[in-house]
Amino acid sequence: MSDAIPAGGTVHWIGTGLSTGSGVRVVADRAERLLVWGRTDTKAERCLARLDLTGRAAARAYDLDRLSAELHKGDIVVSMLPASEHPALLRLCIERDAHFACSSYVSEEIVTEAPAATKAGLVVLTEAGLDPGIDHLFADLLVARGREVVGDGPATVEFTSYCGGVPAESNEFRYRFSWAPRGVLNALRAPARYLDGDVEQVVDLPWTATRALVLDGETFEAYPNRDSLPYLTQYAFPTDWRARVFVRGTLRLDGWSRAWEDVFTTVRTGDGDRIAALADELAARYPTTDADRDRVVLAVALDIEGANGTGWRGEYVLDTVGDAEESAMARCVSLPLAYGITEILAGRVPAGLRQAAQGAEDARRWLEFLSTNGVEPRFDERHRTA
Repeated sequence: MSDAIPAGGTVHWIGTGLSTGSGVRVVADRAERLLVWGRTDTKAERCLARLDLTGRAAARAYDLDRLSAELHKGDIVVSMLPASEHPALLRLCIERDAHFACSSYVSEEIVTEAPAATKAGLVVLTEAGLDPGIDHLFADLLVARGREVVGDGPATVEFTSYCGGVPAESNEFRYRFSWAPRGVLNALRAPARYLDGDVEQVVDLPWTATRALVLDGETFEAYPNRDSLPYLTQYAFPTDWRARVFVRGTLRLDGWSRAWEDVFTTVRTGDGDRIAALADELAARYPTTDADRDRVVLAVALDIEGANGTGWRGEYVLDTVGDAEESAMARCVSLPLAYGITEILAGRVPAGLRQAAQGAEDARRWLEFLSTNGVEPRFDERHRTA
């Protein structure tokens, strides 16, 4: 990867929705100039007021042409928009020699555009939020620790990573919307691929593979999400480790699948208009209001059985609740993204496509920043002897 164009100090944060939180204040402290773009000037100004940034950042009404007019070489564009809008933003960044960052999964369109960005000396930071994002940090650290304890020799491993945003106090729906409702429902339509018992599994409707998961004595429901298998390569398991179980998925409160039976009926139809209408209806019925507190639970575990009968299991658990100032979801998405942006500003990120941290040493620095800012996971490990 080539050296990146030096960041010019101006950051454009696009989107003022449910995942925009205190990370924006971190960016405001580090950037020379911060512009926050909302659907309207009023929405952007309200976001600045909510984050106590009035007078420290500029508010803008977003459209692509207006952004283009204000985008300069070395600027950083941060997208909190739906992933479908990222390719157009990245193309604009390449035209204007600007860096790009988001918390979303890498799409085929982003992969297609990435070589041009790399050639231009631009950073394309993706998967730098909660899930994907913090889960990658945990995975990198677990693999590094597992190699220290068991080694790189032949071993059988089981890897699981489950994340969910749930209400801190349950309701009859077992859920409140702390991020885009249409995104929640559309995610239920995306097929999932994973390993279970040495066998590759593919499910068209991921909730049909829901199973119980017990964390700290509390029962949750968990189901696979998207395609887990590319992360076998990203997490750099040693060649002689054989993955028997490898799944990244979504976590929900116990009783969720029963409470959502009617939702599943609509999602099964695949009718986009009906699903969109249902999303709007459910968002109005089960919002996370100012009186509610959301909860984020992320559990990433690695279990290794060595050829000589020795074994080790490590697990990171993040379990945090929002407060009157900020939701847990906004905190856990915006803070890791903000750290990645500050690294681009500092010139410590090479040009090219990257997904959150790059290896265990980098992951430790990200987690140190998160812990300093109130996102503090717990790490447990257990050794087994032959």
